[in-house]
Parts: sequence; C-alpha cells; structure tokens
Amino acid sequence: GGIVRDKDGKNPQRLGERMHLRSELEGSLKRLGVEVIDLYQMHWPSDDVPLEDYWATLQELKAEGKVRHVGLSNHGVEQLQRAEAIGHVETLQPPFSMIRRDTADDILPWCHAHGTGVICYSPMQAGLLTGGFSRERAAVLPENDWRKTSPEFMGERLERNLALADRLRPIAEAHGTSMSTIALAWALAWPGLTATIVGARSPAQVDGWIDAATFELGADDMDAIAAAIADTGAGQGPAKP
Repeated sequence: GGIVRDKDGKNPQRLGERMHLRSELEGSLKRLGVEVIDLYQMHWPSDDVPLEDYWATLQELKAEGKVRHVGLSNHGVEQLQRAEAIGHVETLQPPFSMIRRDTADDILPWCHAHGTGVICYSPMQAGLLTGGFSRERAAVLPENDWRKTSPEFMGERLERNLALADRLRPIAEAHGTSMSTIALAWALAWPGLTATIVGARSPAQVDGWIDAATFELGADDMDAIAAAIADTGAGQGPAKP
C-alpha cells in the first residue's frame, strides 16, 4: 500500500493518508476477489502524513479483519521503533544482497530481536549476481530501464560488482548449482532473514534459482564469499553473519 500513480501509470506518489490506504485496500480486495488479504505493507514512508498516522490505519485494517498481517517496507530502525510503539511490526521488506549489505548493520538485528519477519527484495541485485550480466549488456540497457541510471550499474561500481559475480562462479560450480542459487542462499543464511522475493520472466529463470529452496552454504563457502567481497570492494556492509 501507499503507492498511487496517475492514470497512465506514471508519477508515483507515496501517500499514507487514511482515505487513500482504505481505498487502495478495498480496490485490492475487489480485484483479487477475496474478503481478506494475508499481508498488507506500507511500501515507502509517506510523503503526506506522519508514520504514526499510516501505521495506525494499517492497525485498524487488521483489527477490522480486512488484513491478517501488516508490515512495512523500506523503513529504517528509527521508523521501526516508532511504529512498534503503536502496534507490532510483523514484517519488514528491505533491500538485501551481497552488494547491498547495509541492511545487516542494524535493521536485521532489530527485526530479529523484535520478532519481525524480514522478506528481502533484490537478493540478486537486479541481475548483477546471476552471472548473466555484463558490461556490454549494461551499455545497451533501454532508457526506460531504471538500472540505466543506477550507480551499481555504472563505472567503477559496476566493475567491482561484476568482479564479485565472477568469484561466485567456482563456488556454484563446486556445488553443481547456479550463481543465482548462491546469491539467494547467502541472503537466507543471515539470522533474522525469513524469506527472499525473487522475480522471473520465464520458467527457465525459475529453474535457475529453485535450488535455493533447500540449498545451504557451508562455513567455508561463506568465508570464500566474504573474501571475495573484501578483495573486490563490491558493495557495503557486513560481509558475513
């Protein structure tokens, strides 16, 4: 909840006003043809009302039985503490990957301590950690692809990220699995990380990472990945749990 776009799908606004959230929820219930939504999250901090306002609204929706569980996405520890004072933050959806590791600094420990489930997004860093990305592909990204202007896909940072991905290849080969599976298993190895959100555009892409549902990295693997992170200088944040 919280993201409202123009009729043409452009100019998204982060709205948390009570009326907007209720309207969005009712629309979702109607489109899905259900009476209750399992999990409803505020995707970004609101531009129009304080956190306390929109979090109270989500608590109301849960109390009314319209949603079973409520959570937040892209909120920091200070915001989580403010929300927790009003009602339990059941889930948090932050970005987290071998490249985007800053979530492990304070957010994961906070969630682990407060019983908040963490469902991370972009665990493969939008394709950078799959082994299927290259400098050449980065150079021809369409103008409307958000990665075109992302710092992680440009210049020296892209070079460091691709170097890290190259270091994952022998680890994947040693286990007879994919680099995507290694990236997902690394994220799932962190205490407090409940699940990862993974996108796919084809059945073949699903086949590429489905092993992560059961695959676990060993201590030696985690050490090797931490060394690769240190050697390449890719990303920021703790390199292993």
